[in-house]
Amino acid sequence: MNLYNEYIKEIEERKGQGLHPKPIDSADLLNEIIAQIKDTNNANRQDCLKFFIYNTLPGTTPAAGAKAKFLKEIILGQEAVAEITPTFAFELLSHMKGGPSILVLLDLALGNDEAIAKQAAEVLKTQVYLYDADMDRLKVAYENGNAVAKDILESYAKAEFFTKLPEVAEEIKVVTFIAGEGDISTDLLSPGNQAHSRSDRELHGKCMITPQAQEEIKALQAQHPDKSVMLIAEKGTMGVGSSRMSGVNNVALWTGKQASPYVPFVNFAPIVGGTNGISPIFLTTVDVTGGIGIDLKNWVKKTDANGELVRDENGEPILEQVYSVATGTVLTINTKTKKLYNGDKELIDISRSFTPQKMEFIKAGGSYAIVFGKKLQTFAAKTLGIDAPLVYAPSKEIHNEGQGLTAVEKIFNKNAVGTISKQVLHAGSDVRVTVNIVGSQDTTGLMTAQELESMAATVISPIVDAAYQSGCHTASVWDKKAQANIPKLMQFMNDFGLITARDPKGVYHPMTDVIHKVLNDITVDEWAIIIGGDSHTRMSKGVAFGADSGTVALALATGEASMPIPQSVKVTFKGSMPDYMDFRDVVHATQAQMLHQFGGENVFQGRIIEVHIGTLTADQAFTFTDWTAEMKAKASICISEDETLIESLEIAKGRIQIMIDKGMDNKNRVLQGLIDKANKRIAEIRSGEKPALRPDANAKYYAEVVVDLDQIAEPMIADPDVNNKDVSKRYTHDTIRPLSFYGGDKKVDLGFIGSCMVHKGDMKILAQMLKNIEKQQGKVEFKAPLVVAPPTYNIVDELKAEGDWEVLQKYSGFEFDDNAPKAVARTEYENMLYLERPGCNLCMGNQEKASKGDTVMATSTRLFQGRVVEDSAEKKGESLLSSTPVVVLSTILGRTPSIEEYKKAVEGINLTKFAPSHKLLVG
Repeated sequence: MNLYNEYIKEIEERKGQGLHPKPIDSADLLNEIIAQIKDTNNANRQDCLKFFIYNTLPGTTPAAGAKAKFLKEIILGQEAVAEITPTFAFELLSHMKGGPSILVLLDLALGNDEAIAKQAAEVLKTQVYLYDADMDRLKVAYENGNAVAKDILESYAKAEFFTKLPEVAEEIKVVTFIAGEGDISTDLLSPGNQAHSRSDRELHGKCMITPQAQEEIKALQAQHPDKSVMLIAEKGTMGVGSSRMSGVNNVALWTGKQASPYVPFVNFAPIVGGTNGISPIFLTTVDVTGGIGIDLKNWVKKTDANGELVRDENGEPILEQVYSVATGTVLTINTKTKKLYNGDKELIDISRSFTPQKMEFIKAGGSYAIVFGKKLQTFAAKTLGIDAPLVYAPSKEIHNEGQGLTAVEKIFNKNAVGTISKQVLHAGSDVRVTVNIVGSQDTTGLMTAQELESMAATVISPIVDAAYQSGCHTASVWDKKAQANIPKLMQFMNDFGLITARDPKGVYHPMTDVIHKVLNDITVDEWAIIIGGDSHTRMSKGVAFGADSGTVALALATGEASMPIPQSVKVTFKGSMPDYMDFRDVVHATQAQMLHQFGGENVFQGRIIEVHIGTLTADQAFTFTDWTAEMKAKASICISEDETLIESLEIAKGRIQIMIDKGMDNKNRVLQGLIDKANKRIAEIRSGEKPALRPDANAKYYAEVVVDLDQIAEPMIADPDVNNKDVSKRYTHDTIRPLSFYGGDKKVDLGFIGSCMVHKGDMKILAQMLKNIEKQQGKVEFKAPLVVAPPTYNIVDELKAEGDWEVLQKYSGFEFDDNAPKAVARTEYENMLYLERPGCNLCMGNQEKASKGDTVMATSTRLFQGRVVEDSAEKKGESLLSSTPVVVLSTILGRTPSIEEYKKAVEGINLTKFAPSHKLLVG
């Protein structure tokens, strides 16, 4: 009983942290527990019964297999446990969701004992997580005349697993809790620096917001036991930054309902709201858990008698309150009228939160059950040879006669499955689509693995062209947490069928490449749909959607995703860039000019940015598509010239071949298949058979933005504006300032060049600048630390081959060593250049950070409070985001440069240039 004794010891340790026993996923441990249950005189028996019944993880975990086997023995009378009758054993099996439990239920339902078969069939009728092997067993039994199989199939064909569920309550009473003013980052709900604990739901739940906030939520629940607590972003958007399934899990853990009395710390049905709604990527995650997300619109821009916006002294629109949602306000959600009320007073229409599809998600306890249920109903009806009755709300299919298609509409129409209409579909249509590429990253991957286990999936869908599991978010420090979690994750994903950054067999060198860069390389068709476990899944080929760990799991298991076709905003360019400007400045200026053109309204939010980039290869264009997460867009699509796309595909082929040469391909030769697909696509473009993707000339857009390059006269910096008097305007990514704003005297404490925003060209710019500075000043001396983390090993290898890495080595005071990776996070930095291991590094903020209160100048993507740098007692930490040249010069000077200093430093340097295409990029 060694494992059991170790478990008891762990329980005592967790008690000291205020935690309950950790849910069991080990079959070996559960078998020791079962052995003590069988021993009626065992002193631990009662505790073991509780662990077995209430603390064992379901799905395809090893423990679930052991639990299902023992329950089967009880039902068949092979074992007798007074506390677990056969009827109760069936109830426990009904809460195990799939995998071993379905195997056992099918064994019993198709067995020879008629009474047991009938009971098993009744439980099976409530289950939806059946896979091909399970359905094949039912089909064969039905075809052989098995009456029980027929009964189950008839129930499935009528979707009784859904129709017999309780209806959604007409009225839902809520009490409000203001989580914060302004945009609420998912980092507040699930901090990146606590990523290691995400798979331990109770432990991770303790990091949501603050301990004080958690106590306030508990007080509201005690005061209003009949109401749900609604978490609110006052004057902002809820859930910006990432999908963060762990964030939704934490909200559900504190405010939702327990999914099953026999599965601990898995809650569902959270309710969230925001003055400006819910971030699209976060709302998808809310749907996964059967929750409700509400666009409150409780503050609006004030207008005068002439309908003109009233502005403050800074030119910003003044907001006025429409109604209050202050903490403790009791509101009523009416799901029938689809209105929000305070008492009898109607506040706002919330019908967008209660579409027919969302009502189904709420009723079923989450979107997975609907996806699997539809598939199961279709299978059953087909097997029985009947038409499936209309149970689920029909998908909304919109066709506008005479209207062309945007790029995303074309991609969705090409990849759509199960549509009713034979006509092309336009934005707003609900579509199920096949997914070509899937990515899982390492801080959410453990949760993705849990989701796959919970939905009883064991192998990647054959529909998926390729999937990749990264190691980039834990690349900085190979500490005990990483050593405990990452090898386990890589083994699971490798067995499941993904290409993995670390080889469980140790054949190839561990890779910590930034996931988005790898996904960008392995996407070899601009018509592809990509799903990735990170908000920066924003490929510059195809259309890519960042998603929660559950949606990633669903894409891996089924090869499909479901969503409405988004509206698009068209972005084109005019004018020309000065020689001293970098493309990163164009990216920031796009956001600033868009906000100016539309009076402060972010027309990108929740939509596809269709950027007519034309002449930039995928590597360089990714700087734009990546930043669209910060623009709050749902996704983005690059429209390229034919030759540019061919060049991008050739680069991708070369990098995929390097992965093959390293030994990363699997038995299905997935990577070689990608090279074959790339060759086919290149041939199609060159022959004219199928040119590069273009929207139609008569496509309809929500808005069109024209970026004037002539207006970009100096570097543009995204500023968190940490001292803005209006708290809601801090940390938004919307404050874009020219370099001259800082007057050449803002102190910079640390610089960071890295993250998914940079490419090989940025590393070459760094090398060239250092040589320039030495030539001009006689030496290179840093007045602030400069941390450099190349995105990928491929880039490092290419820099070595081209001589640039040698330049960086010359000026560095630290260089990563894969043979001796850091085991402890760096807490202090000297004024020198650090060459860090490829990966996310400071951008993620989960392992290493700048010193508290620092002003950081970085090329990364995030400027949220506490992400890259935390506040000190004396000063707010701030992370300003800029181009590589600005970061380099800021660390040499220890302050922001003047525009004159900047121009001198970049003389003769090959910055990332961009010239608008002179071709009309429409079909």
